[in-house]
Amino acid sequence: MAERENRRNRREREEAPEFADRLVAINRVSKTTKGGKNFGFAALVVVGDQKGRVGFGKGKAKEVPEAIRKATEQAKRQMIRVPLKEGRTLHHDAEGRHGAGKVIMRTAPEGTGIIAGGPMRAVFEMLGIKDVVSKSIGSQNPYNMIRATIDGLKKEASPRQVAQRRGKKVADILGAKSDAPAEAADA
Repeated sequence: MAERENRRNRREREEAPEFADRLVAINRVSKTTKGGKNFGFAALVVVGDQKGRVGFGKGKAKEVPEAIRKATEQAKRQMIRVPLKEGRTLHHDAEGRHGAGKVIMRTAPEGTGIIAGGPMRAVFEMLGIKDVVSKSIGSQNPYNMIRATIDGLKKEASPRQVAQRRGKKVADILGAKSDAPAEAADA
């Protein structure tokens, strides 16, 4: 009995990193049957720890709170980790696509803030990004905008990851940018 309680407490502690969640969209959906229309609700939620982890989820139910709960649970299961530069912005510009949705995300200097439209703003806030400039081109559907944003964020790589992939040192990766213009100027 005590062992079961310990396992339960351990599981609760593992889930303890508090996640913030943001309701992005809620739709009333209906199913027409022989007896009339059955109404339900579809919710789109973005969840993040505001330290570099973010996920999104969809949930459908007869009641709004139940749809939100289902979406939140799905979002927590589908979280991705994104490396952040100085804990406030992206390491490099990125582009994400999903269907007809296309988003462009650019790194920004400190103090810029989050310049982004509705669903993209929710993703950046839950991720913990403080400075970013982004533009959504194409689909205005919040589901596709969020999927495109997540697609772009998955492409994000820190200098450490790039150096590890290439088998080099981080200084070589960061130094390569400053050396290239100097060589071009000498020629």
